[in-house]
Amino acid sequence: MAETRIRTVEARPNADSLVKPGELVDLIEVTPLTLNDRRIYNQLLENAWEAIDKPVTHVISKSTLRGSHNSNDRVGESLERLMSAIVKVAVIWDGEPAIERVQLLGGNLESGRSDGLLEYEIPARLRKIIRNSQVFARLQREVMFALSSKYALTLYEMVQKRGNLRWKASERFTLEALRGIMGVPKGKLSSWSNLKLRAIDPAVAEVNALSDFLVEILPIKTGRAVTHVEMRWWRKDGDASGAADRALQFSKVGRRVKAEGRTEEVRPATESRPRPGWLESRGPALQTATYETARLRHPGYDIYFVESEWREWSARKEPAKDPDRAYLAFFRSYAEKNPL
Repeated sequence: MAETRIRTVEARPNADSLVKPGELVDLIEVTPLTLNDRRIYNQLLENAWEAIDKPVTHVISKSTLRGSHNSNDRVGESLERLMSAIVKVAVIWDGEPAIERVQLLGGNLESGRSDGLLEYEIPARLRKIIRNSQVFARLQREVMFALSSKYALTLYEMVQKRGNLRWKASERFTLEALRGIMGVPKGKLSSWSNLKLRAIDPAVAEVNALSDFLVEILPIKTGRAVTHVEMRWWRKDGDASGAADRALQFSKVGRRVKAEGRTEEVRPATESRPRPGWLESRGPALQTATYETARLRHPGYDIYFVESEWREWSARKEPAKDPDRAYLAFFRSYAEKNPL
């Protein structure tokens, strides 16, 4: 019996993860995107998800996209690069193989206020591709914000797109195709040794340290030159998954140390400031990973003050079945209403 696939638009984001159509994972960039560009685009997709395939305008606060940056200039620059980037998708046209090229982002309108809104559109051809998509990546938010390079985030998305395929555990790419997907600027990292040292090895190390999968990228030679690579992936066992969870609790410096295999002692980021004693009377502490996730998603906010606001708000409601998830959902709403 043929396997029935869920349509991508039927998948739903949740408090821990967002959905990204597979066609937008293996994209070819005209203008190289930065790590922040890719994160912003994922946030734009998530914000538009309920009507992602409809011809409507979407609205999001600039503070949500700005994150820890004080300047809105970076948001504008990211939007312009996203408008210049394209996706190449293999399609069938009149019974013959064809390539469809579409922009990642359509027209948009940005408020001049630092705490203002952004209106944006998903291009019509891209909406059609998303509507027909049947392969997607489910991205864990805390991993997306923990990864420290665009190469690591790209590789993470590639693995998440493929990780749950029952019939496949490896894929071969030409070296040029891999460069295009990872967004290596033209003329940069031109040799295999430089590409491996500067982009592939650090990305593999971070993904292996922080995600639910292990991945390796092996060179394939034609004659003496490396012309292709084979990417292999497999899901971690329980011990390795636990190590990934612990790695996410370390500060950015600590995560890098752990990914590189060094043995320096690092302290969890949550130990930099313990939970205030006055919160004990409001309710038991949440999971350590929950506080770290809140820090990663909303840099600059006092996570314990927001917890007190959440506790006061929730005291008038039915007890949450999952307090950690409820806190993170409240935090997101709070940050949108109270931009820094």
